[in-house]
Amino acid sequence: MKFKIVKFSFGNPGKILSLVLILGIGVLWATHRARAQVPMSDVSSGAPTAGVAKVTREDLFKQVTIAAEFRPYLEVTLHAKVSGYVGKMNVDFGDKVKAGQLMATLEVPELQAELDNAQAALQKAQADYTNANLIYTRLQSVNHDHPNLVAQQDLDTAQANDLTANAAIAAANAGVEKYQTLVSYTQITAPFDGVVTHRYADPGTLIAADAQNMPLVRVSDNYLLRLDFPVTVDYVKDVQLGDPVEVQVDSLNKKTFTGKISRFTHDVDDSTRTMMTEIEVPNPNLELVPGMYATVVLKVEKRPQVLAVPTEAVAGDKTPTVYVVNHDNQIEEHSVKLGLETSDKYEVLSGLNEGDLVIMGNRAGFQAGQKVEPKLLALAISDEK
Repeated sequence: MKFKIVKFSFGNPGKILSLVLILGIGVLWATHRARAQVPMSDVSSGAPTAGVAKVTREDLFKQVTIAAEFRPYLEVTLHAKVSGYVGKMNVDFGDKVKAGQLMATLEVPELQAELDNAQAALQKAQADYTNANLIYTRLQSVNHDHPNLVAQQDLDTAQANDLTANAAIAAANAGVEKYQTLVSYTQITAPFDGVVTHRYADPGTLIAADAQNMPLVRVSDNYLLRLDFPVTVDYVKDVQLGDPVEVQVDSLNKKTFTGKISRFTHDVDDSTRTMMTEIEVPNPNLELVPGMYATVVLKVEKRPQVLAVPTEAVAGDKTPTVYVVNHDNQIEEHSVKLGLETSDKYEVLSGLNEGDLVIMGNRAGFQAGQKVEPKLLALAISDEK
């Protein structure tokens, strides 16, 4: 067998490049035509992924923010009950005091003299009683041993003198107690544990025994504060004793804590249409100061353990609907009746069941009857909340 060798000769390199380009275009065209003849189901057989969340039962409520102000639990301005000059001032504003602590002393010399006179009168009354009682006792003894020896009139007179002297002791003792009490009023003491928030008088100041005149000091119990806030008439029904309330103090780097409703007035003010409500706030380190403002977050319109669906799953205002992924991973459109709306949830009155999977977000890529691959987003939603 003989082979014939065929020789190709390309004299021009440009012709070689043109031939390669023509062959490449032909291959691409053939590939495109082959793909066009393959059904789309063979190209992509996977269902699209849909982010879903579960319909759950939750405690739903609205949150209302209300401006509030701290004030002392107790506050009193102390006046003198007797007139006199300030002898000593043991405290100044800002000082912490304990109940019963001596804060100021008044000098009332004439009052001490009155007490001395009363005590002297008591001693005289006691001596008179001792003498009258001795005479009466002796006459009784003689009359007992020797009847009819002592005239009955003398015996009656001695008895009357004894009773009169005894009554004089009681009167003199009352006088002593009176002036002792008045002298004790010269000692101004703290009525409770607290802080001196104002000092009005200095040593040597004349203080009159009148509530309309100059006071001595003002004391506040700042270790326990009252946080007062007005609740509008629309939410009065939602206020209950002991309910937790979140409080934020912006002036303390937005410090947040939880308190409980301690009391409310049970009365709506006609001018403001609000009901004053109060929280007791312990303040052992005096970190909070009366007069500071705070923001109270009150939970209202509470719905315990109701069906809840994320707001992102609901479309439509007048006729709200949701896309539900059934057990066959197909989309069903459900009309729903909604109740309370919170920041991220709706209360579901009808149209859904607990545990249903609802599609979240934009529905543009989905339609009823379509098969999807559900991807649970409940954890991500919870984190955002």
